[in-house]
Amino acid sequence: MANNTGYKNYTQQKAILSAIIYVFMIVFVLIAIVPVWLMLINATRNNAEINAGISLIPSVHTIDNWHILTGRGFKLASGFKNSLIISFGVTFLSVYFSALVAYGIHVYRFRGRKILWNLIMILIMLPASLSFIGFVQFMSKIHLMNSYIPLVIPSIASAATVLFMKQYMDSVLSFELIEASRIDGAGEFLIFNQIILPVLKPALATQAIFAFVGSWNNFMTPFVLLSSTEKYTLPMLVQMLRGDIYRTEYGAIYVGIAVSLIPIIIFYAFMSRYIISGLTMGSVKE
Repeated sequence: MANNTGYKNYTQQKAILSAIIYVFMIVFVLIAIVPVWLMLINATRNNAEINAGISLIPSVHTIDNWHILTGRGFKLASGFKNSLIISFGVTFLSVYFSALVAYGIHVYRFRGRKILWNLIMILIMLPASLSFIGFVQFMSKIHLMNSYIPLVIPSIASAATVLFMKQYMDSVLSFELIEASRIDGAGEFLIFNQIILPVLKPALATQAIFAFVGSWNNFMTPFVLLSSTEKYTLPMLVQMLRGDIYRTEYGAIYVGIAVSLIPIIIFYAFMSRYIISGLTMGSVKE
């Protein structure tokens, strides 16, 4: 009898705990989804409806907002092209070279290895805004203002990505795999590109998502460095819609923001499958 009572108490406690977990999950989902839903709803409303308050029901002014958006010099194709060039460049350089640096620190034992790793840790703790003014001044002195080079090339040195890749390698990468490849006559770059990178797919996909989203949504750095409207990124073009001194069309702005989210959603959907498939992939067969 006592065993039955204890089992019932355990079952009730487990059910209560599961209910609490589900409640928290629902709350977190709502926190994530509601702002996006409100943005999509506002993209269908005009100024008067938006100023009237929050609504969860779509309106009928989407086409009107789109005409306002395209009729005010919003160069959608140019913004997409510029943002894609920068974002893909940043993503590739950041992920590939950070993985290469992490691989070198993880595999090789060279003089100054610990000093280099400590330097990376220090760089992670420094806020990015601390060096922003000096970075802009340096780009001005070497005549790289109004260019994509200072927006893309510095992403090679991503300390946070190096840290993530190094920690991931510590948990999944087998030295036996590397030694076996060397015995078979493979060179170091061949080992890294054809053997190590497939093992790192989940980590690479995760960091690629972070790098792409961060670069796509980056507004301040392009705003300071770029002066030609032909080179403006999509977030910069959306921000320009607020510059009308006579009237701000909030519905058109929300349409522009919604359009700018499409590449992020597509990129995440494409890269997330590598995270899922890579989790079950082993580097060495027993």
